[in-house]
Amino acid sequence: VQLQASGGGVVQAGGSLRLSCTYSGRSFSSSIMAWFRQAPGTERAFVAAINQSGERTYYADSVKERFIISRDSVKSTVTLQMSNLKPEDTGVYYCATDYAIHRGNVKYPREYKFWGQGTEVTVSS
Repeated sequence: VQLQASGGGVVQAGGSLRLSCTYSGRSFSSSIMAWFRQAPGTERAFVAAINQSGERTYYADSVKERFIISRDSVKSTVTLQMSNLKPEDTGVYYCATDYAIHRGNVKYPREYKFWGQGTEVTVSS
């Protein structure tokens, strides 16, 4: 499995960005997909996740009502639509995936075996 994240950039507070992660492999439909982010000097933190069917989504409290995660089974991609961005959203965003994660554990980086290379998001005030 390989993951390729893209879409990062520099945006002013209140702006929007759309991140994409392309999944290369055979098991996209069987994989839970997630986004994490890491700001300088901090640990990697959960942002959002989506289950295999796309019917269940999970969000960190800090991004609820502002971010939307979705997946496209035809293109094998997962997208994170980010709106009303804040300076505290700044960081490197990573997509991650694995096959079977209990929904109570989706926010833990240790549960994910496969990671993309990250895409940087900078939100200026």
